[in-house]
Amino acid sequence: MTDTTAGLLQIGLLIVLLAAVHVPLGDFMARTFTSTRHLRVERGFYRILRVDGDADTRWPTYALSVLAFSTVSILFLYALLRVQNVLPLSLGRPRMEATQAWNTAVSFVGNTNWQSYSGEAALGHLAQMAGLTVQNFLSAAVGLAVAVALVRGLVSRGSGTIGNFWVDLTRGTLRILLPLSIVGAVVLLLTGVVQNFAGDTTYTTLAGGSQTIVGGPIASQEVIKELGTNGGGFFNANSAHPFENPNAFSNLFEVFLILVIPFSLPRTFGTMVGDRKQGLAVLSVMGAVFGVSLAVTTWAETHALGTVPQAVGAALEGKESRFGEWASALFATATTSTSTGAVNSFHDSYTALGGGMVMLNMMMGEVTPGGVGSGLYGMLVLAIITVFVAGLMVGRTPEYLGKGIRQREITYAALYILVTPGVLLVGAAIALSSPDTRSALLNSGPHGLTEMLYAFASAANNNGSAFAGLSANTPFYNIALGLAIYLGRFLPMLFVLALAGAFAVQKPAAATAGTLPTRTPTFAGMHLAVVVVVTALTFFPALALGPIAEALTGVQS
Repeated sequence: MTDTTAGLLQIGLLIVLLAAVHVPLGDFMARTFTSTRHLRVERGFYRILRVDGDADTRWPTYALSVLAFSTVSILFLYALLRVQNVLPLSLGRPRMEATQAWNTAVSFVGNTNWQSYSGEAALGHLAQMAGLTVQNFLSAAVGLAVAVALVRGLVSRGSGTIGNFWVDLTRGTLRILLPLSIVGAVVLLLTGVVQNFAGDTTYTTLAGGSQTIVGGPIASQEVIKELGTNGGGFFNANSAHPFENPNAFSNLFEVFLILVIPFSLPRTFGTMVGDRKQGLAVLSVMGAVFGVSLAVTTWAETHALGTVPQAVGAALEGKESRFGEWASALFATATTSTSTGAVNSFHDSYTALGGGMVMLNMMMGEVTPGGVGSGLYGMLVLAIITVFVAGLMVGRTPEYLGKGIRQREITYAALYILVTPGVLLVGAAIALSSPDTRSALLNSGPHGLTEMLYAFASAANNNGSAFAGLSANTPFYNIALGLAIYLGRFLPMLFVLALAGAFAVQKPAAATAGTLPTRTPTFAGMHLAVVVVVTALTFFPALALGPIAEALTGVQS
């Protein structure tokens, strides 16, 4: 069987699996967030938190709850990392340095999981389980909650409320993420992913040397790392490590875990608003961009673009031989099209066009299909902008699902769009302005610029994948990237919740001859154009100086 045939079969099987779970999972998530019934364990949590599970709140209260919970989570994780050396199951690991602990705490609470440390060398089992794995669940649940709050704002009939954050957080964790993770962890165990409490074990190699190998609770962290679009690896090699991702089947299953919730959420949206064609319109845009990105990345890696790859006939540097180019390109596209950040290959070793494409996935705001929750609310914001632009072009009433898009609503949407490029470009510019910070780059010229852009794109978009060409474990980069993560995660959430509140106070208007239909292929095409054009206008100059310039140089040489 040729590599092309095997690669196409993997992609085909992935599409079949995602299609099979799209309806049942999407409808289940809709029922989860619309049910008025609380489970007994959930009522116990509400009593502990002293919240009324039946109370609805307006957007300022919801937003304050999101920020308060996330801030407390950052402080808790920071403290845990700073004292891990005196905790049980520390494996003798020292406490984490202050700026690195800040970076790690913000990163995992912000669903980014950027890692400036080597997991197996820096953290003990308790820090991995009680700190990182717990935040993998909770940060994903926060994203789900914000997305559902925006949908509630769109379907509200003028009540002004968008739900209860604590209820949404609890249900997302206990009813969706936890059950799916248990099933997924069993599957990963069957594929060979390690799950134990072993510490450092030294073995004698065939060459007569020695090698120390760490075991640990890997499968339980691996499953939520992918399912919650988190991405932080138990090992420094992340999903290229055989203990995390041992074979082709586990690799395909991990890609499935990354995509299953984001690609099912449009169904949840359509079900909650009572018009499933609206969800199909959103899904079609997500799928179209994902498909083009996958095709371009795979083509670039399999056609060996660049001087060195052309000389050896393949672009295999930085890729695991047990996965090859097709499976590596599929994983890279999935992880950068969502807010996951897990990697099974070094993106720094990709061809200029392939590396530029996976970076562009993040720059598009990771909405194709995006992270758990964040992809859906990002795509809905872009749909609102599409309606507004279309209304200006053809003189139609700017309404989305019966809610008017006025000055306040479009201001919140525009601010949402501007946050990420602002954080990314300003952060990269500051880092490039000093010789001391530029010295952390492995390369100079266009590729060095790409390395820097990729780091801040990964942080500002809450992705977490690394280009592997930046020595980021310095006080400057730990602090700067931590700030980029925090602003890139929580500022957009505030604007989304403000937008939800603005819609929630409106009573839905009946559709008229002047209302633009938003469930048709025509609107989906316009929506797709806005996604691409907004990204191109924002980032094309930076891309032209980085990966595009490098690609053209490679072609000329």
